Parts: sequence; structure tokens; C-alpha cells
Amino acid sequence: MATAPEYGHNSWELSIQVDQREGDEGMKFKLRVKGDLHIGGLMLKLVEKIKAPQDWSDHAIWWEKKSCWLLKTHWTLDKYGVQADADLRYTPQHKPLCIQLPNMKTIKLPVSFSCVVFKTVAEICKALNIRRSEELSLLKPPDDPKKKKKKDKGTESAFDDILNMDMAGGIYYAFQSLRLCILTETLLCRWLDSSRSLMEQGIQENDRLLLRFKYHSFFDLNPKYDAVRITQLYEQARWAILLEEIDCTEEEMLMFASLQYHICKLTLSTEPLTNSSEPEIDEVEAALSNLESTLEGRNADKILEDITDIPKLEDTLKLFRPKRLTLKPYKEYWFVFRDTTISYYKNKESANKEPIEQLHLRGCEVIPDVNVTEKKFGLKLLLPTADGMNEIYIRCDNETQYSKWKAACMLASKGKTMAYSSYRTEVKKIQSFLQMKSLAPPPGQAAPDVESMEMNAECFVSPRYAKKYKTKQLTTRILEALHNISQLSLMEAKMRFIQAWQSLPEFGIKYYIVRFRGSKKDELLGISYNKLIRIDMSTGLPVTTWRFSNMKQWNVNWEIKQVTIEFDQSVSIAFSCQSCDCKVVHEYIGGYIFLSTRSKDQNETLREELFHKLTGGQD
Repeated sequence: MATAPEYGHNSWELSIQVDQREGDEGMKFKLRVKGDLHIGGLMLKLVEKIKAPQDWSDHAIWWEKKSCWLLKTHWTLDKYGVQADADLRYTPQHKPLCIQLPNMKTIKLPVSFSCVVFKTVAEICKALNIRRSEELSLLKPPDDPKKKKKKDKGTESAFDDILNMDMAGGIYYAFQSLRLCILTETLLCRWLDSSRSLMEQGIQENDRLLLRFKYHSFFDLNPKYDAVRITQLYEQARWAILLEEIDCTEEEMLMFASLQYHICKLTLSTEPLTNSSEPEIDEVEAALSNLESTLEGRNADKILEDITDIPKLEDTLKLFRPKRLTLKPYKEYWFVFRDTTISYYKNKESANKEPIEQLHLRGCEVIPDVNVTEKKFGLKLLLPTADGMNEIYIRCDNETQYSKWKAACMLASKGKTMAYSSYRTEVKKIQSFLQMKSLAPPPGQAAPDVESMEMNAECFVSPRYAKKYKTKQLTTRILEALHNISQLSLMEAKMRFIQAWQSLPEFGIKYYIVRFRGSKKDELLGISYNKLIRIDMSTGLPVTTWRFSNMKQWNVNWEIKQVTIEFDQSVSIAFSCQSCDCKVVHEYIGGYIFLSTRSKDQNETLREELFHKLTGGQD
């Protein structure tokens, strides 16, 4: 049996710093403890020694040296590895945090510094009345540009020189893609890890973080319930356009500018804005959408084919297949679109014979090639093959033809046919988008009065276009584009802006510099809400696309920092990340797969456990 002196040698003094309410001075205490004392007992002993009339229920123990919370109160000091040299802090779990919203306004909120970031973001979104918190996350603000100016000056200058050159299309877009990659990478590496707490990632009380939509998959966006969410999403889209984080044509930039101007006017209007003034969602459309969502879980294609005939499209269109060292023009063919396949023939009379070629669109990329002002209505199709991507251009004659064919191609790329109710909705959306892009005023309309614009036109376009035009010219062009959207309500205009942003070819793609297994050169990996894209850094063109829907499994070798992904048909890829930790890419892929599991019948329950299972690290 142990004697009293021996028993005393088994105990030791532990120093604990006690943080009180904000503004109050901290206190330091020394407690004599033993290794078998559990954390709950340690906190009880500490509170008894403090003897201060205060609610300590939000306090927990933080271990600075190990950068971790001791939240498992049934664990002993020995199990956590706490010894006499450990300096612990008894500190509030909720602390004030400065949060910059997408509209650039900063608010201060008390948030949990001990919960994982995923749960903390849900807490913030609940306070702000933003639904679908899983789409957002927190990131650190950029470094002070003054400190980085000398370091980055040479690189920025080189890229600016490249972009100012009058280059041929492919090379220009390659450099532009690389520039976007570097800009985006800087942003991506600042995202906080969703599976760790704020304190564990070096965030202190009153620090400033940015709240942004991280995953570009906006589920069930409804003006009835999502006024705050839509406004913040509009603001994030607006700044992405203005800061050139995403590329758009001059025609599109002027359309975005006119929408911004219209929204600014409505926002500053003295008339009260109420939700009741917003149009109700078409109940029949909503019911069809719900039916479609229900069917998707149980062999929807077969069920839909049982209840309706699959419609088909037939038209004379122009086709162009680019080949190296050739500049052949577009050539007319008779096109037939049936199911998820395009067949084309020499002419209409040949349609009962074998087609020249069949294009299978499931898994393809559909990229608009449009200029409404110049009456150019084209589509670029990137068809997946064993060797990479097969590139084909199709040219339509008018807006109506283009809207139907683009909508059909978009559905077919997802394995859906024109029998889906969303086909009609998509056609209308495309037609509306084209109408917004039309900059020419209607016949007989008087020239816009530039003096009527009370705001600075340069505020609504990116610096590149602000430099290109004089203020009066820019004002005229924005006001000319305004006639197409002047009847929209505030919420309708914001929704149109978001939809137009979503329709841009580069929307939602995040770029990483990676090195694929077996390759000796760096390449770009683009990640979007439904696919991975392998991009050649020298040309900026897609090499291969892999869809998440064809993914069987993926894993990370944390020792060599390599991501391995297996797809259907025995396709396997592996790559290492050159520009950030592979955990960042792993979380993006897992996050998008998590978002694809959402459905309206889940009653908005946040399945945190599934999120961490899909996005978590080696722990």
C-alpha cells in the first residue's frame, strides 16, 4: 500500500490561465492534480478555486501548445497527454468574430471557436437567416497588398503584358486561364478546413474572416424564403464579375452592368419593397419539378418514357470540326436530336439512311459560343473519348433554334431527354438570357439620355472595360441595354443576374496546379459542381473531363499527398497537388458529392456526419 509521501509524488502542479468576459483581466491559477483526474473534474476544481460569481458553462479548456480543445470531459489528463509543463487556458468557447459578408459589409457576431467550422458556419447562417449553410464557408482575408507588392510585382507585370497583347484565340485564352488559375488558387488556399475549429486554425477573437459561397451548387433557391441568401449570392456574383475572377464577353459585361444599375435604382427607391410584390412561383412548374426530383431516385428515364413520347428536334444546322492546320468553314447538315444523341446527315432526304456520324452527348461539355449583337448563335461540344475530348462546333440560325438545341444538349449531357419538364423551363431561361444580352434598342425607341444616369457608369464594369470606353460612351451602352430588363422587380433582377452568372462557361470552376501520375509536367485541374477537368497549361484547353456521377470511389494517400480516383469502365486517375495541400482538393470533391445527395424531402436537416465522412482527412 502506498505511503503518504509516495502518494504526494504522484501529483503535480498545473498552471491554468482563466479568461473572463471581454474586457475583464484574466487570472492565473495553479492546481495540484494527478494524471487520472478527468477534464470535467479539473474544471470543477478550477471553478471552486476561482470563487467568482459568473456563469462558466460556456468555458472549456484550450491547450495552446498542442493547439487543441480538451472537450472530452470524461478523458483523463493522462489520456490527453497533459503534464506539468502544459499551459492551459480556461476560456469561453463563444467569442466575437468580425465577418465580412459577400456584400463587403462587416458584422461582429459571437460564434463558437470550439466547434468545427462546418457547424460554426451553420450557426452564423442561422443568425443571418441564410438557408443551406452547407454551401458557404469561411476564408481568411488576403494578405496586405503593400507587403506583397515587391514580391509579386514582376509576376503581375508579366501577366498584364501578356493579356494586353493582341494574340490569337487559343494562346490568349491559355494565358488568361493561367492567370485565373493563379488568382483562384490564392483564394482557395485561404479557405478554412471545415473539419477543424477556428482556434485550431489560428483564428483569435475579433479576427476578420470572409463568409462566402464556397460550393457553387445552389439548391432550392426560392425568392419566397431566400431573400438574404439571394442578395448575398448576387453580391458575390457581382464582385466576381467586377474583379474579373470569371471571364465574360463585352456583351455579357454590359448586360451585367445594366442589371446592376437597375438593381441599384430599385434599392435606392423610396417605394417600400415587400415580398408580396414579387411574383409567385408557378405551382404547376413547381409540381412538375418535384415530380422530376422524385423520379430521379427510381430509374426516372424509364418511367418518363412510359408516360410520354420522347420528343425530337430536326433542323438544318452548320457544323465545324476543328483540325490542326486547317481552317475549313462551317458546313450545312440535316441534324436529328433523339434521346441523348445527335445524328447528322448530308440533307433531309438522307435522314432515313445511316447518319454521317452519331454524337453521344452523355457526359459532354456544352459551351455557348454566342454574340447576340452579331447574330452569332453557336455551341461548342466537348465529347469525352478514350483519348481526351472530341471538339465540335454547331451553329444555329436564330435565337429560337439556339435555345431549343442548347437546352436539349444540356439535358443530354446529364443523361436526360427532352421529355423532362425542365426542358421547357430551360428553353425559356435561355431565351430570356439572350434577350437580356441584346444591346440594340427596340425600333423607334429614342436614344437614351445619358444625363438621366445619376450614378458613375464605371462602377458597373470591370477595370478592363472602364478603360476601353469614355464615361459617356459607357453610360449610353448601359442605358441601351436597360430596356430589356427595366420591368423586372428587385428580386427578379437579382435572380436574373445570378442565372446569367451561372450560364458563363467558367462558372464555378476552381483551378489547381497538379501533377498527374506518370506525367513529368504540371497541369491544371478544374473542379466544378459535377465534374473534374484536366486542362493543358500550355493551351488552356480541356484534355479530359470526368463526371462525379461516374465516380466509384476516391482516396488520399496522406503520406505522399496523392489523390486517387476510380471511375466506371476501369478508368483510374491519380495526382498530387503542387499549389496547395491535397486536403483542400479532397474537401472540394467530397463537398460536391455531399451536396448532390440533397433532396427537398429531407426537411432541410443538415447531415453533418455524412459531410465529414466525405470530406474529412486522415483522422
